[in-house]
Amino acid sequence: MSIFDHVQSRYEQVQQEEMSLQEYLELCRKDPRVYANAAERMLNAIGEPEAIDTAKDPSLSRIFSNKVIRRYPAFAEFYGMEEAIEQIVSYFRHAAQGLEERKQILYLLGPVGGGKSSLAERLKLLMERVPFYAIKDSPVYESPLGLFSPEEDGELLEKEYNIAQRHLRGPMSPWAAKRLKEYGGDLSQFRVVRLHPSRLNQIAVSKTEPGDENNQDISSLVGKVDIRQLELYSQDDPDAYSFSGGLCKANQGLMEFVEMFKAPIKVLHPLLTATQEGNYNPTEGMGAIPFEGIIMAHSNESEWQQFRNNRNNEAFLDRVYIVKVPYCLRVSEEVKIYQKLLEHSSLNEAPCAPDTLRMLAQFSTLSRLKEPENSSIYSKMRVYDGENLKDTDPKAKSIQEYRDAAGVDEGMNGLSTRFAFKILSKVFNFDAHEIAANPVHLLYVLEQALEREQLPKEVHERYLRFIKEYLAPRYVDFIGKEIQTAYLESYTEYGQNIFDRYVTYADFWIQDQEYRDPETGELFDRQSLNEDLEKIEKPAGISNPKDFRHEVVNFVLRARAHNNGMNPSWQSYEKLRGVIEHKMFANTEELLPVISFNAKASVSDQRKHEDFVDRMVQRGYTEKQVRLLSEWYLRVRKSH
Repeated sequence: MSIFDHVQSRYEQVQQEEMSLQEYLELCRKDPRVYANAAERMLNAIGEPEAIDTAKDPSLSRIFSNKVIRRYPAFAEFYGMEEAIEQIVSYFRHAAQGLEERKQILYLLGPVGGGKSSLAERLKLLMERVPFYAIKDSPVYESPLGLFSPEEDGELLEKEYNIAQRHLRGPMSPWAAKRLKEYGGDLSQFRVVRLHPSRLNQIAVSKTEPGDENNQDISSLVGKVDIRQLELYSQDDPDAYSFSGGLCKANQGLMEFVEMFKAPIKVLHPLLTATQEGNYNPTEGMGAIPFEGIIMAHSNESEWQQFRNNRNNEAFLDRVYIVKVPYCLRVSEEVKIYQKLLEHSSLNEAPCAPDTLRMLAQFSTLSRLKEPENSSIYSKMRVYDGENLKDTDPKAKSIQEYRDAAGVDEGMNGLSTRFAFKILSKVFNFDAHEIAANPVHLLYVLEQALEREQLPKEVHERYLRFIKEYLAPRYVDFIGKEIQTAYLESYTEYGQNIFDRYVTYADFWIQDQEYRDPETGELFDRQSLNEDLEKIEKPAGISNPKDFRHEVVNFVLRARAHNNGMNPSWQSYEKLRGVIEHKMFANTEELLPVISFNAKASVSDQRKHEDFVDRMVQRGYTEKQVRLLSEWYLRVRKSH
């Protein structure tokens, strides 16, 4: 199918289908979805969630306390927002059931650049997926059921067409009332159309923005008289009225009110009656206009606090369903947000050295977290990301303890994702000759950006501390390990030997037996086994060696059962792998001749150097980055 046919077929799919009122009622009898309200249609568009049993994934089980969580494919790329999305879906579920939520304004509250607008856009897009039925030519897209009176016609409709009385909300619009009068009360003259909501054409989806304090009036919501029609009609005639307000356009759909609390309070009053009573008054002396839609608003916290603290707004506060949309507080999810941004830009093809996005995500996340007491904020960040720090940081608390201490506002301030995007653009374009990103340039760009931001002194110092205390030293370890790994050709064999020996010694130590080395015949008693084990454990900071040894031996015994009695690979057990790498990389002096980019003393050194560069390139670096990062590592390693 060519692109032209594709667009043509899409255009044809959304064309109006027309029918008589009688045919519409017959459809209602067969399928209740025909008269579904906006919340029911939204639920239908969101679709069924996938249930994820977090108990099966160690890191998710720590984050979500082994609960079964729901993930909605419709919001797949909204990373780290599970709670906000679950609340939004709950709102629509309750509104669809006819509970109090259907009379409430859905209000997304969060910091700038935290994803509120993206969520709002996604909800409007979902609204477009399910068509609805309206009276033909109605300027407010009203439901054909609005032509019937709940009191007079409710029982009869339920009996004949199975339409529950709660679906008749009335009243009909002034436009429909005038038509009915013209038809002499003959309802059969009304035609019904099947419409597709559309942001482009403002059919059942609209967007309202706050205007200027002094001149914004309610017409942006409820419409106003069309002056050109006053030659033909009187001022209170529905045909002289321009139903151009946000509420008129969004009937049976979704109205988005951007930065709602920047609008003067008088402008917001029609929203109250529209949600509570299902109708609102126009600016002229006509009858009320029906509203059966969803009002969604969003703004940041300072506007909300100001509005909330004003006692005059109490009636309003009671009718707002708040969903907090904080910044992402999980590093691995923040990385996915950056990856999504890069995918949609030309930088998708540009090289990005390992750990660049992760380091930026750590910096952003640290800026959003509240400092914990008696524990490091870096450990808190790792716990929030589902890591287990039991062996490496005895002071680390559980995720729940950190959350309770931080309170409900955590994640509502800090550096925004937009700030991170701007940093990324600068890092990729830092080198005039190569569009690529690496952590060393990132550290430099971050420091420069913080100078330019002119943040309050204590905030600036705090952010600099994150770079100097956490990010830079850990990157020295990371790039050191990358360089050493690429350097050590016989790395795997060497690591496996240490692993096998550690497991054997730990096993004999646990059983309290002496061990005789089969090759040398040397005898090790429990004391000397312990000393040898400690040589490996201590440099890696294992705080509880006894438990660690038991854990490792149990793991290996289980693994042997599935591996014909052979030991697993030394890299298969994450915790011990880290410990062994510490041991392997304790001596870096012999690396220098191979990794430095100076002229080489011998052909064999030159070959080793080229092999080293090739292996680094295989690990995701460009040749230019290998040089930059190796030289940076050799320089800072001395100072650390």
